[in-house]
Amino acid sequence: MLNDWRADRIGSALQGRNPTVMKRLDASFAVIGDTQFLPGYSVLLADDPNVQRLSDLPRTKRLAFLSSMDHLGEAVEQACRSLDPAFRRVNLEILGNTDAFLHAHVWPRYEWEPAHLVGYPVWLYPHDRWSDQQFALGPQHDAMREAIEHHLSVLTGNDHS
Repeated sequence: MLNDWRADRIGSALQGRNPTVMKRLDASFAVIGDTQFLPGYSVLLADDPNVQRLSDLPRTKRLAFLSSMDHLGEAVEQACRSLDPAFRRVNLEILGNTDAFLHAHVWPRYEWEPAHLVGYPVWLYPHDRWSDQQFALGPQHDAMREAIEHHLSVLTGNDHS
């Protein structure tokens, strides 16, 4: 399990071994999600694996994390809008109910989603969407990933990648 970056997403990002990292941001890493049933799904990971909640960060790092969340949300929005005319909006969430490290979910939402789900939290999607291999991150998502990375670079005006 030591070679599995998923066992320690933040540690592997700090070591340069997490293949989902799109860009190093202030106090965080922007990563593309393991599942892509909503194409462009991304996560912002705090850069300290010991930080469990936003309030654990000193105010300056807290504001940096929230600013990075804003940048990632806007980059996902711009990328999704450019690649899918049915793009609707982005949902931003800091939950922390399952993984005990600070992270924020960036969920793009689309007009093509089922009517009974599109207006509700993404967590109401059937459980199989989260593990179905047809939605697993892979080379078919390279264009989306590249678009998000591009917009992140433009928005942040720096290159920590």
